[in-house]
Amino acid sequence: MSVDRDQVLRAAATLLTRKATASMDEIAKAAGISRATLHRHFAGRDALIRALEELGLARFGAALDAADIEQGDVPQALRRLVAHTRDEAPLLAFLTTENQLFEGEVNAGWDRLDARLTGLFQRGQERGEVRVDLTAAWCAEALYGLLGAGAWAVHNGRIAPNDMERMVAELLLGGVRRSMEQ
Repeated sequence: MSVDRDQVLRAAATLLTRKATASMDEIAKAAGISRATLHRHFAGRDALIRALEELGLARFGAALDAADIEQGDVPQALRRLVAHTRDEAPLLAFLTTENQLFEGEVNAGWDRLDARLTGLFQRGQERGEVRVDLTAAWCAEALYGLLGAGAWAVHNGRIAPNDMERMVAELLLGGVRRSMEQ
């Protein structure tokens, strides 16, 4: 039986986002494989975490590229990004919470991706599409949080996978979009 490495990593991301101290046994169980199989693919916890980080950065970067966030109005760019990020939300949630696992370390790859997203909100502020009383960095953090919460809600069966995209986009845009009164 072959093991889908990316699927194992996605299952690990989903679990570790909610339980950073999960054991390798718990991670293997969440992925539907034995601990021995998990260890054949990842020499230990650090190797697993590094692989998660690598996959998460690659997939989030691909979502930013596919959403073409540098083009068009910011609300539409955000909707495209949420659509392209929906399936990668557990990995993104892991990336935004991995500071629990790597104390004091900051990943330069993450910084570049975060700067792109923060730049999208800054562009929206400059164009009058996004509130200026909220920092662009806070708006980016809000999106990360909503994507993570959406991924967990789908995982737990609280919302349908096809509803997540709309719910995340509309809640975010309802909060960050600049109204005529502001």
